[in-house]
Amino acid sequence: MLRALMYILPLALTIYAFIDCLNTPEDEAKHLPKVVWVIIILLFWIVGPIVWFAAGKMRRAPAGGRTPSEWHRNHRTEWVAPDDNPEFLKSLKDENDKDEAVLKDWEADLRRREEELKKRERGEDTEG
Repeated sequence: MLRALMYILPLALTIYAFIDCLNTPEDEAKHLPKVVWVIIILLFWIVGPIVWFAAGKMRRAPAGGRTPSEWHRNHRTEWVAPDDNPEFLKSLKDENDKDEAVLKDWEADLRRREEELKKRERGEDTEG
């Protein structure tokens, strides 16, 4: 079991360092270009990953945040309940006004059609 662990642990460390190096932006790789770090990690598979973690990568995140989760965390607006949110209430009022206008148009169209129908019935009754 220990013999297998002697091979699995450095291999796992090498794979992790390789993936970490590939996912690191070029401007965060210190001292050497990222391509050289990948070669060092793969060629020197016990020492390379240790050197990468010790000296190859900046450990501080950029001020504005690089990932979307960091950016949203830093630029998050305070949550407001819908009934306290003036923009949401205004959008409801606007929708309500639009719906009322459509309803008034439908009612006017219905009244016009009813009047036309009554005129036709009266006209048919007098002719018949």
